[in-house]
Amino acid sequence: MALQPSLRPLIVAGRADAPHTLDIFLDYVCPYSAKMALTVDKVLKPLLDAGGKYDGKVKAIIRLQVQPWHSASTLTHESALAVARIAPEKFWPYSLALFKNQEDYFDIPASNLTPLQIREKLAQLAAQVISPEGVAAFKELLKLKGSPNGGVDVTDDLKYTIKFSRQNSIHVSPTVLWDGLVAGEISSSWGEKEWNDFLAAKVQV
Repeated sequence: MALQPSLRPLIVAGRADAPHTLDIFLDYVCPYSAKMALTVDKVLKPLLDAGGKYDGKVKAIIRLQVQPWHSASTLTHESALAVARIAPEKFWPYSLALFKNQEDYFDIPASNLTPLQIREKLAQLAAQVISPEGVAAFKELLKLKGSPNGGVDVTDDLKYTIKFSRQNSIHVSPTVLWDGLVAGEISSSWGEKEWNDFLAAKVQV
């Protein structure tokens, strides 16, 4: 499916020109999304990346699915988009770090923190995967600028991801699309066998 150029780092497995596409909608503060993300890393990436069985046949795109009933969700997604802008090759490692530390951004732990404090905490997490120079740029991208309601430098990318989800009527995280259609059978509980069976049945190239 379509992906604007600034979000190319969200292709986390497979070649960009692969004919089949898995669109995987994940929220950084959703436990089921975290489970799916770890499966993407351990199962799908080896299958889709260079040398894998489906190399050149299937690509996986992480679609950022903000769940606004969790107060910190927007801030975590903004931070991932900032990393994608500064260090594209670190988008997926940073995403995994977010998922592995997601409890820090759950509703109760985040309830006593201001948005600025949460962004500072996210910058500390980003420092685990990007350079000190990158962290400085990360903080700059997430500074509120312009008018009193003008957002930050990655707001337009965030809007794109949200509009993409809305127009495709995506509500639940995780949700997976295969070649543009919801594959309702795919579950966060899937492991190597289920994914291998699914791809064997679906890949036609």
